Amino acid sequence: MVDIAQQAAIKPASARHAVAAPALVPLKSIESGQWRALAQRAVEPNGYYLPGWALAVSATARGRTDASALAAFDGSSKRLIGLMPVTSLRRAWKIPLPALVSAHPYGTLCSPLIDRDATVEAAASLLRQAREAGAHALVLNDVALDGAAMNALKQVLDRDGLKPRVLSSYIRASLDATQDSETLLRDALGTKKLKELRRQRHRLEEHGPVVFDVARKPEEITPALETFLQLEASGWKGKRGTALLQHAGDATFIRRAIPALAETAQCEIITLRAGTTPVAAGIVLRHQDRAFFFKLGIDERFARYSPGVQLTLDLTRHLCADPAISSADSTASADHPMINPIWRERFAIGDVLIPLRRHDPVVALIHGALVGLNVAHEAARRVIRLLRK
Repeated sequence: MVDIAQQAAIKPASARHAVAAPALVPLKSIESGQWRALAQRAVEPNGYYLPGWALAVSATARGRTDASALAAFDGSSKRLIGLMPVTSLRRAWKIPLPALVSAHPYGTLCSPLIDRDATVEAAASLLRQAREAGAHALVLNDVALDGAAMNALKQVLDRDGLKPRVLSSYIRASLDATQDSETLLRDALGTKKLKELRRQRHRLEEHGPVVFDVARKPEEITPALETFLQLEASGWKGKRGTALLQHAGDATFIRRAIPALAETAQCEIITLRAGTTPVAAGIVLRHQDRAFFFKLGIDERFARYSPGVQLTLDLTRHLCADPAISSADSTASADHPMINPIWRERFAIGDVLIPLRRHDPVVALIHGALVGLNVAHEAARRVIRLLRK
């Protein structure tokens, strides 16, 4: 069976000329100026679909290259008003059924970019193009279930008599950065826990003055990124073979993406040092008024001092003190043991199946295949957890 892109390519000539632009286009063909302008107007921020990040992922990241896109344009001005990076269901999960899946951006958020000034028009155009590409369904992974982008899609689906189906969901930690940081931390952790963390920090100071550093400028970002990569590879991710440095494509992607975002002030690398020794580092993306805590690496020789928690406390203070940031997405898994006790706000993230045609039996096949896939994945995760114990 051919995949979605091939199906679109072999339509009769009359069908191909019935639309003004191809239903699917290479992600790299989207004009960068238009993309950046859309990101500024997006109804919901998503740091992982910024052009500097998403194009680096699609160019080199392991298993994520050569993504396609559904792109919506305003009918009169030809202004880009919607963007949804996608791949075929066959390519994503080896399921040979006619569906498109949100292209995974090496982050845990795939909410599409939708123009706040044309939400319904953009959402309708994205769904229409998916149909024209031959898809019977869209599968959106890791979307904010109550976010503005999903609400725009729901509005169009409701108008067309269609209902999305939530395949799986979980509650994720976030930060309300409009609060006073010290009050927030005291309410979240309590005085006893904060006292213990202060004691650990004093012990860490025996190795040298403890300094929290934020790299923003392009010339600062490159050395800070290498520090982060070394820390990540030195810890448990390195032992499991999942550190960015351990895969050439992933290392190339991150070394392209971070400087690109630094050029537009949409990335920071935070580092905690004891004297001259970096003990923890993290990558933070910024889009509109929201921050995204991408990854954290620590020097496990200092584990007794909770360096990851210490870094997160400083990041919390840093974000709460920044008037440009009102919230932060932890981009963490459910019940994350480190971030959940500190960032106490919550929102729902899920995988959603969007049917594109009414009373379509193919959608039921797609739904059944995805449910079976989720069951298999969960069984595999249980086995892995047991083996690790």
